[in-house]
This record gives sequence, C-alpha cells and structure tokens, in this order.
Amino acid sequence: MSDRAALLKGIRVWLALFVVCLVLSGATAFPLVHELRWTEDLLRALSVPEHLPGLMDWIERVRRGLDTADADYPFLLYGTDWLAFAHLVIAVAFYGPYRDPVRNIWVVEFGMIACAGIIPLALICGPIRGIPLWWSVIDMAFGVFGIIPLYVVRKRIKRLEVLTTPSAPPAAAAVVVSG
Repeated sequence: MSDRAALLKGIRVWLALFVVCLVLSGATAFPLVHELRWTEDLLRALSVPEHLPGLMDWIERVRRGLDTADADYPFLLYGTDWLAFAHLVIAVAFYGPYRDPVRNIWVVEFGMIACAGIIPLALICGPIRGIPLWWSVIDMAFGVFGIIPLYVVRKRIKRLEVLTTPSAPPAAAAVVVSG
C-alpha cells in the first residue's frame, strides 16, 4: 500500500470513529427521559448512592426535572430534539473530508473549533444554569476527547496534501513589459 493510500485509509478510519461517536451522542438526546430513568435504576443496582451520593443526588434531580418537563411542559424537550438533530447534521458534514480530505479540511478545522468552544460554553453557561462544576468538567471532556481524533485527522490530511500536491515547475524568468 502506498503512503498516500495508507494516509487516506487512516484518515477515513479516524473520521468514521468520530462520526459514530457524534451520531451516538446525538441519538441519545432523543430519549432523555427514559434514559435517565434507566441510568438511575442502573446506578441504584450498582450501589452508587452509597459510594457517590453527590452523583446520585444530581441524577435524581435531573430525572425529576425531566419528568416534570415531560409531563407538564413537553415542548421544552423539543430543544433536545434539535440538539440531537444538530449532531446528526454535523456528522453528515464529515462525509466531505471522508470523500476528499485535502479539499474539505475546513470541515475538520470547523469541528476542532466546535470542540474547543465546548469549554467556554460549559464554564459560562454551567454556573448560570446551576450545573455542578464536576458535571461541567464531564461536559468539557466531550470537547477534549472530540478534538483528539480531529487533530490526528488534520495532521494526516496535511501530510496527504504534501503527497498529492504536484511540485511546482521552476519559476520562469520574469518578463518586463515597458509601457
């Protein structure tokens, strides 16, 4: 396998991993009410309340909030439907770099900027919304872990660009035109 083919294959594997994680992250935003009930049941079965009472208190509080929103204000959950949809749409955008990485490197760079933007969002909006700092750290981890495969992909695309860009012909002598 040539260097170019190996780079292209590696880029596509990393992009596929990133897209799968993005789709899973988005898809889990649709059934939040049920997921949180399942999560609470699982944590209780694993005796988490005895070991991490703060986590359990937070999960219970969020579940109660979601239950209330679902029962009394279901339109509020429509916002998380849009969040899920946005994840899926962004995932589709990564087909461009999958198909032609050099030409569509901007999508990867856009993704890196979005991942970096998670950190100030969590640090600013978390306290405003009453999110515990430790939970904001978990949210920020999505940006940190998301940027890693994109950074690897960007580096590989830059190497691929060098391999695929034809070398420029020697500079022609300048022609002076007097007018």
